[in-house]
Amino acid sequence: MTQPPKGARRSYGVKAAPYALPSPTTTLKRARSAPYFFILPAALLFALFFALPIGYAVWLSFHKVEIKGLGLGKGAKSEVWAGLENYTSALADSELLASALRVLGYGAIVVPVMLGLALFFALLLDSERVRARSFARLAIFLPYAVPGVIAAVLWGFLYLPDVSPFHYLLDKAGLPQPDLMDGGPLYLAMSNIAVWGGTGFNMIVIYTALRALPTEVYEAAKLDGCSELQIALRIKIPMVVPSLVLTFFFSIIATLQVFNEPMTLKPLTNGIPSTWSPLMKVYSDAFTGGNIHAASATAVVLALATFALSFALLRISNRRTTQGAGR
Repeated sequence: MTQPPKGARRSYGVKAAPYALPSPTTTLKRARSAPYFFILPAALLFALFFALPIGYAVWLSFHKVEIKGLGLGKGAKSEVWAGLENYTSALADSELLASALRVLGYGAIVVPVMLGLALFFALLLDSERVRARSFARLAIFLPYAVPGVIAAVLWGFLYLPDVSPFHYLLDKAGLPQPDLMDGGPLYLAMSNIAVWGGTGFNMIVIYTALRALPTEVYEAAKLDGCSELQIALRIKIPMVVPSLVLTFFFSIIATLQVFNEPMTLKPLTNGIPSTWSPLMKVYSDAFTGGNIHAASATAVVLALATFALSFALLRISNRRTTQGAGR
């Protein structure tokens, strides 16, 4: 009988199964299903915190509360189908129209001023003659890191005549003290808060686009005798138009959704009604008036209006970009 060599292990009749490689079909199926495992957490969060609340708001907007008798006792209040009743009431509401007009006036000040300053600061930081570029970039961006409520409270107390140091200095100098918390100056006061907080973010977007431009274009322009101003007007600004369009869309959407500034300044003055902006109208209907169904319909109308406006502006921008590329 042949003896196994020393150091070898005995199998005692058990044969080791050979390792089988997966078939190409199995490998392909695993490769196709792998990305879904990575996007599953994001998909669940999107469904729970975005899609589900939107669906619930739409469902509420088509219902209303029906009260029977005096509204007392069990079953006196029931939720019934309302159809388009809440939507017709929202579209016919004069307060919603007035709040939309106020926001349009507010946006007519905020958007051009904020984007103009963002572009101006981005061009300055991209200049070769600027000094302390990192500090200046951080200083301009820093107000964006301040939460909107805190910024509104900060500027609100700076606007109040009794506690504002600016009013104190104007009083000592014998100059008139404007009331920024009432009437027309109120638009300027709230616009200042939005411009102060949003210019830094838009500046970073435009500045990043400027830094991505090829330096060969600048060098060729300098060889042709172009000045810094001519390079900025004829080369830099036309080449960062996509970034300007992007920041314009962000600013329009943020303007339509303004809520923190007027809501925070409202306790400090009598010049801001509870329905100053459309979102304040939704908040007032839902939590002050207790009509959450009408508030849901108004919120859906605002969402559709924002989507339609953004889609129209995007189509116009893409059309102009395509025509410019065709030329």
